[in-house]
Amino acid sequence: MASYVNLVKLSVGTDDIAGLAAWQATKRAQTDDGLPRHVTRMWPKRGSEILNGGSIFWVIKGVILCRQPILRLDEYLSGDGITRCAIVCKPGLIRVEATPKRPFQGWRYLAAADAPADLPEGRQTEEPLPPELSKALADIGVR
Repeated sequence: MASYVNLVKLSVGTDDIAGLAAWQATKRAQTDDGLPRHVTRMWPKRGSEILNGGSIFWVIKGVILCRQPILRLDEYLSGDGITRCAIVCKPGLIRVEATPKRPFQGWRYLAAADAPADLPEGRQTEEPLPPELSKALADIGVR
């Protein structure tokens, strides 16, 4: 049984996996050491479980399409003087089986047993389907 927990997060304003990768390549989305991060208002209460092997699963247009292993949780002092949590991830996006996910705010915990499986190694480099098509196929049970 896995002893870690994942996070699931909407990638707001992203049209596809390439768009998420492009955003993460910007200086604004990186730590001082060049790693991709996502800054959030709330600090995960289950941080030790997340750091024991968890990933952040990204929802793009209503479908979980990829994940990134979480490396650390950093304090981040935002421009408004409020300390927030920066979820620092391993560079690169790992494609997973397309899994529909209803809209929600913030992030949610995702048990390891409930997480979508990674696509097989040979499929990681395939041209991804548009998120809308991935969602339609997942809705009918085709992954």
